[in-house]
Amino acid sequence: MPVAADVPESPGWWLKRLGKKLLDERDDSHDDEGEVTPGLDTLTKYAEGRAPLPTLPGVDPREVASWMKDARTNWTSLVLDSTVERLGVDGFRFGGVDGDGDSGKADEDTNRIWRENGMRADSGLVHYGALSQRRAFVLVEEGDNGRPVLTHETPRQVVVEHEQGNHRRLAAGLKLWRDDWTGQTRATLWTPDRVYGFVTKRENPVFAPRAAELKEWEAFALPGSKESELANALGVVPLVPFVNRRNRRASGFAEHEDVISVQNRINLSLIMLIAAMKYGAFRQRWAAGLEVDEDPVTGQKIQPFTLDIKRLWTTEDPEVKFGEFAATDLMPYVRAVTAAVQDLAAISRTPPHYLIGAVVNVSGDALKAAETGLVAKVEDRQTAFGESWQNVMRLAFRVLGETEKAEAFDLETVWRDPESRTVSELADAAVKKQSAGVPWRQRMEDMGYTPSQISRMEIDRAADAMNAQTALDPAAPPPASLDDARARRDQRTVISREDEDDGANAA
Repeated sequence: MPVAADVPESPGWWLKRLGKKLLDERDDSHDDEGEVTPGLDTLTKYAEGRAPLPTLPGVDPREVASWMKDARTNWTSLVLDSTVERLGVDGFRFGGVDGDGDSGKADEDTNRIWRENGMRADSGLVHYGALSQRRAFVLVEEGDNGRPVLTHETPRQVVVEHEQGNHRRLAAGLKLWRDDWTGQTRATLWTPDRVYGFVTKRENPVFAPRAAELKEWEAFALPGSKESELANALGVVPLVPFVNRRNRRASGFAEHEDVISVQNRINLSLIMLIAAMKYGAFRQRWAAGLEVDEDPVTGQKIQPFTLDIKRLWTTEDPEVKFGEFAATDLMPYVRAVTAAVQDLAAISRTPPHYLIGAVVNVSGDALKAAETGLVAKVEDRQTAFGESWQNVMRLAFRVLGETEKAEAFDLETVWRDPESRTVSELADAAVKKQSAGVPWRQRMEDMGYTPSQISRMEIDRAADAMNAQTALDPAAPPPASLDDARARRDQRTVISREDEDDGANAA
C-alpha cells in the first residue's frame, strides 16, 4: 500500500522530505555563480586519497593513468588525523557536590554506559566522521536488557531536521539503509511522539518533491519489533548530531573542505614533477650529418643507435657531430609542491613538521609554538563535541528512567589534554600548584590522569593512610573506613603545618 506524503508533518511527508535531503547531499552542488560545494562522496574520496586525476595539456590520460595514480599524495588525511588523534574522551562528571562532600568525581554510571557500549573506541569513529563528513550522529536506544545502546551513525544514512526557529530541538530524524540480507532498502523515522518503519524494493530510491504519495514505499516492521509504528517512549528524537565547524556553515563544514583546492594543486605539481622526471630528466642525445638507412620492406627509418649505458656511439664519417640536450631542471617543480604544502599547513592549522617531516635542531619551545594553532583548533572541537556527548548521556539516563540525571545540566565531558607535554613538565607543574593551594584531585587531573584512575588512586592513598597510622601509633584503633582514614590523613597534615608555623614564630 503506497505511503501518503501530501500532509505536512505526516510520516510519509517526513520520509519524502528527509529522504530527498539525505540523498541530495551525497552529490556535488553548484550555485548560481558556478561555485561547487562538494558532496559527501567527494569529501570521502579526498579523505581516502582518491582525488580525481588532473588533466595535462597534450597528454592522453589513458596513456599515463598508471603512473599518474602513483603521483597522488594524500595530505588531507594528515589534516584529519592530526585533529582526531587529540580528541580523546576520558570520562564524565557532574559539577555538583555528592553526598560525601566531594566534587568533580568521575560519575560511575556514565562511565559504565561508556564502557559497555565500547565508546572508548567508537568515539573516535564519531569524531572522524564529523570532521571528514561535516556531521556524525549517535543513536540512543533501549537494549534488550533495558540498558541504553549507543551506536555511531553516518550522514550517508542518517539525517535530521530541527524545529522551526529552534536549532536545539529535533522535529524528526530518518535512517535510510540498504538491507543486504533481503536486498531491500529500509527506513526508520523518529518523531518526538512516534517511531515508524518503511521498506522499498528499490536499491536506489527516488523522492520526488511534489509527489502526493510514495508508491514504491510501504509500512514495514521496525527492527526488533513486529509493528510498523510504535510510541516513542523517550519523547524526543533519539539522535544526537555532532556538527563540525558550525561557524562556517550551519549544517557543518568538513575539516578538509577548504583545502581541497590546495590538494588538487599539490597533485598537479606532483604529476608535473613525475612527468618531467619520466620524459625530461634523461639527457636526450642527438647526431647531425648522419645518414640513416631505411627498411627495404616497410620504408621506415632504421634507428642507428640504441641508448645503452654499455654501448658507445661511433661512425666512420668524420663529418658527423654528436651532442646531448640538457636535462629538465626539477627544482621548480619541487619548490611548487613545497609552497602548496605550506599553504595547506597554514589554512588547516596543521603543524608544518607533521606535513614536511623535517625536524632538525628544533627546540621544544619552537615545536610547542608550531602546534599552538592545532591545539586551539582541537579545543574548539572539544567544546562543540562535548555538548553533544553530554546530550548523549542525558538521553541514556532517560532510557534508564533516571530523570534527575537526564535533566542535570552540570554534566561535564572530561577531555584528554590536547597539548603535548613531557612527564617532567607535568610533575614540576603539579608541585608548584600544590604550593599554591590547588587541591590534589585537580592536580592529578592536570597531570593527565582520567577520573577513573584518580578515583582508584584516592582509594590507594586512603589505604596508605591506614598503614601509616598503624606504623605511627600501633596502640591507636585502626580507621573504621576509608573515609575515616582520609579524615585522619588530612588532620595529620593540618596539625603538622600548624606545628611548623608555631615553631617558626617561636624562633
